[in-house]
Amino acid sequence: MRNLIASLIASLILTTPVTAQDQPIVVELFTSQGCSSCPPADAFLHKLAERDDVIALALHVDYWDYIGWKDVFANPDFTARQRKYARNGGRRMVYTPQMIINGQDHVVGNRPMDVTDLIDMHHEKTPSVNLTLSRDGDQIDISAATEVSFSDPLIVQLVRYNPDNKVDIKAGENAGRTISYANVVTDLSVIGEWDTQTPLDISQEAAGDQPVVVLVQNQRTGVIEAAAKVN
Repeated sequence: MRNLIASLIASLILTTPVTAQDQPIVVELFTSQGCSSCPPADAFLHKLAERDDVIALALHVDYWDYIGWKDVFANPDFTARQRKYARNGGRRMVYTPQMIINGQDHVVGNRPMDVTDLIDMHHEKTPSVNLTLSRDGDQIDISAATEVSFSDPLIVQLVRYNPDNKVDIKAGENAGRTISYANVVTDLSVIGEWDTQTPLDISQEAAGDQPVVVLVQNQRTGVIEAAAKVN
């Protein structure tokens, strides 16, 4: 019965046109509590997090920890992710605050107008993958389909984050400040690969009450082909 339902859903996905407004734009902010230029970008991410058409994620990097304050959210995996984006884009340097839009375009995170322009530009593109999520308690059901031919499998990633966080920073460039951070990523893990030749239909355990984001990403180019969120 489950296979029949999955087949019907996949058929519906394939026959329903995907429009640019059907899926949110992913904005990844690479930030650090040790970066004096980051607080304006951290504040702006709160505004992006309020938008229904954006999935805003804060990924704290660890390469500023040496200058006097260790970021309590820093994760070397996020630093590696940022460096991979740089390699994909032919850039030799990484920086904070940096925002990556749909895994493709980068912009200084404390320039709201430039960020907004890039989000609008990505909304004008027709998504190549149609992705849907549903949640039943701790189980996330993930369905996706595409009519585009991809040469490599796409990776399916599950993201968990804490929506609101405040930190008293006692040392470093932001010493003495209490800063509020939106959508701090606590886990970003690959849960599967999808060859795209047949519709995707998988389930994943996601315990707890944190929101759940699923990203379908091209591992060669870094482009996020689809994204969805459930609370």
